[in-house]
Amino acid sequence: MKTSVFKALSDPIRRHILLELKKGRLNAGELAEMFQISPQALSYHLRLLKEADLVMEYKVKNYIYYEWNATVFDEIYLWFKQMRGGDNEK
Repeated sequence: MKTSVFKALSDPIRRHILLELKKGRLNAGELAEMFQISPQALSYHLRLLKEADLVMEYKVKNYIYYEWNATVFDEIYLWFKQMRGGDNEK
């Protein structure tokens, strides 16, 4: 697991972006409008999320769409579960 994952998750705006993307794919314009932030600020947040593999992007005609990457969250969940120990331990 990349350390960039924890850096990306440390910001509340990026966590909120992920929650919105969990609902379905969105393009950059939709995200910028939703969060009322500049395109430059959104680009920065999306870059960090992409570097951490938390978000995937793809192009459809003239638009770039973003989706969350559930596989990384599965890895994080398994890692936390492993760190916690067995289910019977408290």
